[in-house]
Amino acid sequence: MALIGVFDSGVGGLSILDEALRQLPQHDYIYLADSANAPYGEKSSDWIAVRSMFLCKYLANNGCDAIVIACNTATAEAIKHIRAELDIPIVGVEPGIKPAAMQTQNGIVGVLATEATLKSDKFSALLATLPENCQVIKQSGAGLVSLIEAGKADSEDALELLGQHLAPILDAGADTLVLGCTHYPFLRKAIRKLLGDSITLVDTSDAVVRQLKRQVESLHQVMPSQDRGTVMFISSKDESSLLAMAKDLMFSDLQSHSISSKQLGEIA
Repeated sequence: MALIGVFDSGVGGLSILDEALRQLPQHDYIYLADSANAPYGEKSSDWIAVRSMFLCKYLANNGCDAIVIACNTATAEAIKHIRAELDIPIVGVEPGIKPAAMQTQNGIVGVLATEATLKSDKFSALLATLPENCQVIKQSGAGLVSLIEAGKADSEDALELLGQHLAPILDAGADTLVLGCTHYPFLRKAIRKLLGDSITLVDTSDAVVRQLKRQVESLHQVMPSQDRGTVMFISSKDESSLLAMAKDLMFSDLQSHSISSKQLGEIA
């Protein structure tokens, strides 16, 4: 089976890991959270690119057969250079604007993402592919990642801040909302509490993992298996906190896998 690295600035990529364990439970995983430096969306493009390259090289040097950059900001700023440097499949994530444009009934799509993602060339190129009659309302979710990293996704503070960020999107009449950061699926409960079922939510976890599956199958002849692989959680801040949040946020039965965790102190 393959060893798959999943890298994010913090706990957001757990939404991708969760889906990967659902679709590809037989493989082994390393989940690397750079929580000491989260959130990435408020840092410079150069810093994000250098740090993302460094951590992906760490995963590759530790035997990963493929890496998922489970962070929209890191994907936007660094994936091109990482793919050029590393000779293994690198799967990125990007806001699900294209599927949202196909699902919207009134042609108005809201995108909630980090400031770095919204300002990136990759995001601009993605916007250019949309039909002319699709109106995109861009909104930075400043402060939301920090609340999720602190375990406050369902708090009143998160609800209040989320309401402020969603207001321009709702005022524009959007009927579809793109969760443009892998942290934001963990705000689904809060979004539904604010909006009910009045808006369609789009995230790309399923599509990302289907792409990962294709890449892994191109490397290995994967046989159906009832076995469950190992999952190692590595944090640049606090591995015990990361493991606790994984158990709290993820739907997967982590007890069916062999779980371990460690500190990334030597390169934090």
